Amino acid sequence: MTTGQDHSRKVAGAEAPLRFAYWVPNVSGGLVISRIPQRTGWDGDYNRRLAQIAEEAGFDYALTQIRFTAGYGAEYQHESVAFSHALLAATTKLKVIAALLPGPWNPTLAAKQIATISQLTGGRIAVNIVSGWFSGEFRAIGEPWLDHDERYRRSEEFIRSLKGIWTQDNFTFRGDFYRYSNYTLKPKPAEGVPEVFQGGSSRAARDMAARVSDWYFTNGNTPDGLRAQVADIHAKAAETGNTPRIGINAFVIARDTESEARAVVEDIVAQADPDAVKAFGHEVKNAGKASPEGEGNWAKSSFEDLVQYNDGFRSNLIGTPDLIAGRIIALKEAGADLILLGFLHFQEDVAYFGREIIPRVRALEAARITAPTAAAA
Repeated sequence: MTTGQDHSRKVAGAEAPLRFAYWVPNVSGGLVISRIPQRTGWDGDYNRRLAQIAEEAGFDYALTQIRFTAGYGAEYQHESVAFSHALLAATTKLKVIAALLPGPWNPTLAAKQIATISQLTGGRIAVNIVSGWFSGEFRAIGEPWLDHDERYRRSEEFIRSLKGIWTQDNFTFRGDFYRYSNYTLKPKPAEGVPEVFQGGSSRAARDMAARVSDWYFTNGNTPDGLRAQVADIHAKAAETGNTPRIGINAFVIARDTESEARAVVEDIVAQADPDAVKAFGHEVKNAGKASPEGEGNWAKSSFEDLVQYNDGFRSNLIGTPDLIAGRIIALKEAGADLILLGFLHFQEDVAYFGREIIPRVRALEAARITAPTAAAA
């Protein structure tokens, strides 16, 4: 028997085409903490062309990063909202997800910025609410560093405020962090309410996603590990009526043979900056341990996992195009609606992914849809 939740899951994404997103390298150093040569630029010209390549390749989203201070190879950083608008101006279909960090951003300013960009781009802007993991960054810019669960309480109020401002006139809200009295924003975003993304693996992060987020990002994981996270979030979400979709991080290394691809991973790790990796690991693991249950993103990450910021190697999109396409389908079967991808050489690797891997994924998706029909016949 199919439950209402199973049905909504099927309609929402299980039989819908997977969506693909890529990390925007608007921060220097690429997506690995390694000295391995990377043909990836963090400047505007490189990223505008990359956005066009990604759009042509069949990507749905680009996710900009937010950093305020240097560290772990990220010596230079462009601000996420302004950079997102530049990418939108260079494309016609691609959606760009701008990272927002509660604390430096107030919902009032964020709602107005995003609504304006939405009006200018036909609704192609979304947001990723980053609750914060780098205490040193907050101290450097003079922002208070809240306890773990307090950061997520603030983020939830931030999201509720954004959605209220975007959908209501005379919006009134009384929270512990944000308060509004009969506030009306005009114009509101074009083409509906911008999608709200959010990450984190702690209990507080998952519960927040279940209550208020449209999308939940998780670090790289195996299909079994992802399946457990998805089941947990969907069970919680069933109590609220929210239906968050799931995106998983992955780092792609495609070669003619799997052994060649594995050799690239070994080279990346061999050339990793050990001090930077350990410092990053110390910071993020402390942020996760601060949760009441002592878990969070990176809680079980090895040195190799940490070389790729968001455990991208663990999703195992490493090998030939056929192997990678099959592993992507396994992640979809485990509950992923979107795959968020990082690459070593972004422009050429994104083009290759669109040319060699997305068509294979679409063929496997089509086979999954037609197989039950054929069996019934």
